[in-house]
Amino acid sequence: MASSSNTLAEVLLSRRVQEMVVNGERPVSLYICRDEKDAQNAPISPLAPIPIIDLSLLSSSSTEEELQKLKSALCCWGCFQAINHGIPSSFLDEIQQVTREFFRQSMEEKKKYSKGVVEEMEGYGGDPSPEQGQFLDWQDRLLLTVYPHDLRVPKFWPQNPQSFSEILENYTCKMRMVTKLVSKSMAKSLHLEENCFLEQFGEGATLQARFNHYPCCQRPDMVLGLKPHSDGTGYTIILQDIEGLQILQNQQWLTVPTVPNALFILMGDQMEVYVHKYTTTVIKI
Repeated sequence: MASSSNTLAEVLLSRRVQEMVVNGERPVSLYICRDEKDAQNAPISPLAPIPIIDLSLLSSSSTEEELQKLKSALCCWGCFQAINHGIPSSFLDEIQQVTREFFRQSMEEKKKYSKGVVEEMEGYGGDPSPEQGQFLDWQDRLLLTVYPHDLRVPKFWPQNPQSFSEILENYTCKMRMVTKLVSKSMAKSLHLEENCFLEQFGEGATLQARFNHYPCCQRPDMVLGLKPHSDGTGYTIILQDIEGLQILQNQQWLTVPTVPNALFILMGDQMEVYVHKYTTTVIKI
């Protein structure tokens, strides 16, 4: 039974969700995350009052106050909305626009950058087959390693739109600057040496870019674009253009509001361990 289910999952993952939508297909059972009754009774998730951190203040005379806000955000929420991060809103519009242009292309064009096999991570397609009993995500995505350069796989980098690679290269540089500032600020907020997290991750720390596309579904109440999970990374930086992302806080799912031009920064498993360790130590002292 498990074998046949996994085989079906692989068959489904070899097709794109966007194709199913174009063909007018309803989601099949492996995409269904709740039954009809649960879908009808599903509560509406309230908006989460995510802390907002002004990154420009982390290197100004108001540093200490903003560092305290950052520490509180890390300890109480494990995430925050970063504003005034130094990336022009016009450029954020560019990266979102070129992403939309990529997914609007024909399936034939997008499949030029498809993963070689279902279990592969990088490239265009869906995530690998889930664990037994888990449902499939209702999404298409493009996953690329963008840093270090020697880990890039050029065959997965889209040639169309023609501006894609140049814009992504620029975005990578800007994200590296943001991650350095955030890593140093997190360390200082926990009363640690400011470069300690950068040294832990190393100069060659891997940076990946993931572009998610959530095609319209005939039964959006019965599918999820991305199943509940935690990131095994240091942290994740999300540029939101739609409202739908949720976080689990005190056993309640809350919707992350979209803040214009903000970057939503979410602690991964690695950083959560550090935050818990060092905040506990500080409290004991």
